[in-house]
Amino acid sequence: MPKEIIILGSTGSIGKTTLKIIRKNKKDFNVKLLSTNNNISTIYNQALEFKVKIVVIKNYKKINKKVFLKFNKKKIKIFSTYEQALKNIRKKVYYTINGISGINGLEPTIQIIPFTQNIAIANKESIICGWKFIDRSLKRYKTNFIPIDSEHFSIWSLLKDEKINNVNKIYLTASGGPFLNQKLSNLKNIKSRYAIKHPNWSMGKKISVDSATMMNKIFEVIEAVNIFNLKLNKFEIIIHPRSYIHAIIKFKNGISKILVHDTSMQVPIFNSLYLNNETKVYDNKKFNFKMLNGINFIKPDKIKFPFLKLLKYINVNNTYFEVILVSINDALVNKYLKDEITFISLQKNLFKLIKHPYFTKYYKSSPNNINDIKIMVNRVNTYMKKNY
Repeated sequence: MPKEIIILGSTGSIGKTTLKIIRKNKKDFNVKLLSTNNNISTIYNQALEFKVKIVVIKNYKKINKKVFLKFNKKKIKIFSTYEQALKNIRKKVYYTINGISGINGLEPTIQIIPFTQNIAIANKESIICGWKFIDRSLKRYKTNFIPIDSEHFSIWSLLKDEKINNVNKIYLTASGGPFLNQKLSNLKNIKSRYAIKHPNWSMGKKISVDSATMMNKIFEVIEAVNIFNLKLNKFEIIIHPRSYIHAIIKFKNGISKILVHDTSMQVPIFNSLYLNNETKVYDNKKFNFKMLNGINFIKPDKIKFPFLKLLKYINVNNTYFEVILVSINDALVNKYLKDEITFISLQKNLFKLIKHPYFTKYYKSSPNNINDIKIMVNRVNTYMKKNY
């Protein structure tokens, strides 16, 4: 019997990759719900292809009479909120993947958990800013959590059948991004169009810039501390330019494990869709073990990648610090993508802002609910628009 699936952010990179896998295995899955912010034409075509009858379009202003009639003609119901859409889900679906980017992915995560047996989360910001609320909901509704970020999926896979207290050190690998071999002097005025050209991965613009600054690794360390309930000093970042090794775990018994897969999000998504199904074969024509010849690891340069110094500011106590850090970075990356600020000023401004008294006064406080997080995000955005 086909497994029922929900895809949040179906028109983005993660959503499209998930549908690509399902397209090859249509008999195994029944897609119940798709969502997008405002990409109406893409989600319409997706709904037609996969026979989906429920879609969420968050930007309700885009849903005019013509759009409504177009969807209605094909008996596709349009909703502007997940709360409304989920009233049409009669029982828990087998699997949900959240590919919504940014902090906007947190609230849908919490809303969807009661309606799904398994939830795969690719949204860094949700885990960084709202893990305690996600974890509480997962336990309450007995929903299984699967991390989809390649590094966290790799750690999660390597820790199966292992005792967490036997972990000595976990190494998160970083590619170094598009500027790894650039001289520092060349980065001063480098345009965003070069930052989004990742050498190994096909990713969205925002995450590509985060890779170039190494902010993505700071976020991934915070995520890993939350997900695996380990102390910050258990994690270390190393550069692996070829990006085939995604995680290394060194155990106290002298054994180390590594997880290797090609640079495609299809691998973690495929394995999360076919959880515990050892008979399903992933068609891996791309990977060749010769690619592992001459593997090299590089210690990150904190002068070239100053964001690595942020680790000393992180307590990972689920305070407002993580929310403010994510929000400031989002705002600055957005400005850089518009070429309103330089690559170097992006980094300098972030350090300046996180030390500003306007924000530091919140670092000992914690949000009590998702609404508190939304209020803080709005506060940061208002400050950034007014002052930057």
